[in-house]
Amino acid sequence: MSDETVISTQYWHQLDDGRIQCDVCPRLCKLREGQRGLCYVRGREDDEIKLYSYGRSSGFCIDPIEKKPLNHFLPGSSVLSFGTAGCNLACKFCQNWDMSKSREMDTLADRAMPETLAKAAQAHGCASIAFTYNDPVIFLEYAMDTADACREVGVKTVAVTAGYICEAPREAFFKHIDAANVDLKGFTQDFYWKICGGHLDNVLETLVYLKNETDVWFELTTLLIPGENDSAREIEEMTQWVVENLGRDVPMHFTAFHPDWKMMDHPRTPPTTLTHARAIAMRNGVRYAYTGNVHDSRGGSTYCHGCGELLIERDWYVLGRWSLDATGCCSQCGTAVAGVFASEPGHFGARRIPLRMADYG
Repeated sequence: MSDETVISTQYWHQLDDGRIQCDVCPRLCKLREGQRGLCYVRGREDDEIKLYSYGRSSGFCIDPIEKKPLNHFLPGSSVLSFGTAGCNLACKFCQNWDMSKSREMDTLADRAMPETLAKAAQAHGCASIAFTYNDPVIFLEYAMDTADACREVGVKTVAVTAGYICEAPREAFFKHIDAANVDLKGFTQDFYWKICGGHLDNVLETLVYLKNETDVWFELTTLLIPGENDSAREIEEMTQWVVENLGRDVPMHFTAFHPDWKMMDHPRTPPTTLTHARAIAMRNGVRYAYTGNVHDSRGGSTYCHGCGELLIERDWYVLGRWSLDATGCCSQCGTAVAGVFASEPGHFGARRIPLRMADYG
């Protein structure tokens, strides 16, 4: 791959009316020459769809993996996080809107080619790299090449995504991914359309695909917004669907909303709402349900579904008690715990280390 930041892409086709349709995500933007899709980083140029953000990213820092959040993927390890400009959804509550809604790529982003990112992650002992802050679906070519560079040096890749992607690119993308946290933003078509500008069915298709057709370890996150997607009925329906279609072992994270972007008029999520959602999930058969964005050690810790033993104690992003054996089973009763575990936990803690990619170029 050259050092250019604009590259040709694969997933598009010509329409009879002269427009070109981008086939990466269900938005299916239909573009004339010079137009860009809603994501902003893909657009029509020279009668094809090009990606304008290849090798351009920002927000470089090393985080605890639990911040993604992933609680069952190499707990305690560090992950190099970054994102780009743009997004293919229009969530009114976006908490990374300064990046995802940016139209100033040249001032927002720095050059970071795949090999540079892999080198930086390896140099800092990161177990993985995370595509986060905005959705890697829109820069999938860049993400896939970065994943390949990482695998060459023994670093895994994590996608933090809304799962809003079409069938062919979905299959190609997730072949490169080791773990994912998928935002299941709500469980009604109305919420997805009015609040996110998308469709629930497309996300559910991605989740079923991940479960049945891949070896990707994935967890789910739902940001509970007061009065929008936090009703007991919606959480009942969501968690029942998860158990029936994805199984009992997919971890679910219920996280707290704070006013942001275009939803400044909504209150913060009460901690009791998260605790109640977690209880509903576990009652419906979800073995690993968590609360997030609040200080709740019990709601953030992992327990054995066999004997109830505290397996992984968490205080925010700091691990405490560890009761898994070297094979990832409960040390008390031997019940296997779903996930990807090292023989010992990592000890990165709650640090956040900003990086400059220029130091590794």
